[in-house]
Order: sequence, then C-alpha cells, then structure tokens
Amino acid sequence: MNLRVLAPAKVNLTLFLGATREDGRHRLVTVFESLSLADTLELQVLEDGQADEVLCPGIEGENLAALALAGLRARGWDGPPVRVTIEKRIPVAAGMAGGSADAAATLRLAMAIAPGRAEEVDLIAATLGADVPNQLLPGVAVGSGAGEIVERFEPLAEHAFVVLPSEFALSTPDVFREADRLARPRSDAELARAYLDVTGSLTPGARFPDELLVNELEPAAISLCPACADALAAVRGTGADHAMVSGSGPTVVGIWWGQGASQRAESAANGMRDSYPGAVVAIPVAAEFGAPALI
Repeated sequence: MNLRVLAPAKVNLTLFLGATREDGRHRLVTVFESLSLADTLELQVLEDGQADEVLCPGIEGENLAALALAGLRARGWDGPPVRVTIEKRIPVAAGMAGGSADAAATLRLAMAIAPGRAEEVDLIAATLGADVPNQLLPGVAVGSGAGEIVERFEPLAEHAFVVLPSEFALSTPDVFREADRLARPRSDAELARAYLDVTGSLTPGARFPDELLVNELEPAAISLCPACADALAAVRGTGADHAMVSGSGPTVVGIWWGQGASQRAESAANGMRDSYPGAVVAIPVAAEFGAPALI
C-alpha cells in the first residue's frame, strides 16, 4: 500500500504571549489557520523486518516526522514498517510550522494504514511541540496552554494570503527569548481576556477583526531579522488589508479579505516578484485537504 498526503503550512492570525511555564514553554493564546501552501508526503509500506525510514531530500538536522513515527512505535503502534518521503514546499525555519506539519501528516498516514487510539496520537503530537497538535486536523483552531490545547472552529470569510519567504532563518527559541527581553509577557488574566475575545470573534463566515490580527512575536522577529520590516512595508504597499510576520518569522504574509481575494492577492504577488521571487499566493484549507489518499 502506498499513500500520499498533503501537510499544509500554518499562519497565526493571532498570537498573544504569556509568561514561561515550569516546563520552559510559554503560555499563549493563538489562532492557527492552515494554508494551501503544503509539503507532500508519500508513505510506502516495506517488507517485514525492515526499519522505518523518513527521507527529506535537501533538509538536514532533526526531523519531527521521524520523531512522530518513533513515538508511535514507542507507544506500541504495530503497523508495518514504512518509508515516508517528504517533498518540501513550506519554507524551513520560517514561522510556518513546516516540520510540525510533516509530523502531523506522518501521524495521519500511520493511522490510515493501522489505526490506533486517538488519545495516543494526541499525546505524541503534544510532545513534539506547540504546532503539531493543531496540525493533526487542518483548518482554523485556537491554541491555548502552550499551544497544545486545541479547539476547532469553522472557516472564516473568504480571504487569501501572499506569503513572502525570506532568505534568512530564525530559531523559534531565539525569537521567544528576544520577545521576553523586549516586552513584559501578558499575565494569566490578560491571556484569559484575550482568549474570550478571540473565541468570541471566530464566527463562521465572518471576517476576523483587525484589532485581533496581532503577533506578539513580530517585534522580536524584526529585531533579529530587520529584513522582516522591509517585507512588511512591501506587502502593505500593495494594498493588503493586513500584513504580519508569520509565527516566529521571518516569513511575512499579507492578507486580503472578501470576494475576489485570491485574484487581488495574485496581482499583488506578481508585482512583488522582482524583489521577492519566492512570493506565493495561498488560501485557507480545511480538514479534507490533509486526508491521506491511495496512490
């Protein structure tokens, strides 16, 4: 059996940052949204006795997809040995959770060939980082705690993104440390109020309020990578409804709302490609986008 699955990137429409927990992770309230910009994963079932393998050509270092598969085995998953091959399109170390998307997609593939207990998958996802649990099911979600507490919501009003990848890379821990240096984190009470504001605004088919399109890691990303500020100015200059750093950066996204948003975003991307040749248009996607399929 061979399967293929798409692993969509995410943007954080909101990211409110709290203090550090005892486990070293920051409390936060964030809105995740999955995008059509996606990696492709293919799973090949191997003969008995072979070892699991995860291949990601051109990418070095720790692979969250391999850790996800190892985590399944450690918890007793008895699926056949597999080879997972990842074709990257999501920028690496760019604040779009590409590695987390691949890990979540690997878990979906594994469950498709040998279903296990959903609670085990959730636990494994939570150990792999704040972005993996929400990526298990593409769509709109609110993350709280350190991102591992995930609540799903219906799609918002029509909108589209222009994604501006950067030639630079940022370490997520470095960005969080810089955010701590630059500003006082929100108190638990402030985060609780932010949570109510955010969840109360996620009405199906509604435009997400501009005042909540806030990424409190953005100043830190700009501090560590000043080119982010230039990219934000470039997106704003095209007439985007909003521009922000994606997650921990340095990727910048512009947002267009309303009917014809994709066409307006495409026009803006075309106008920026001399300066930003990697500019790409993406639209929000829902759960079915990430469903495994036979090949």
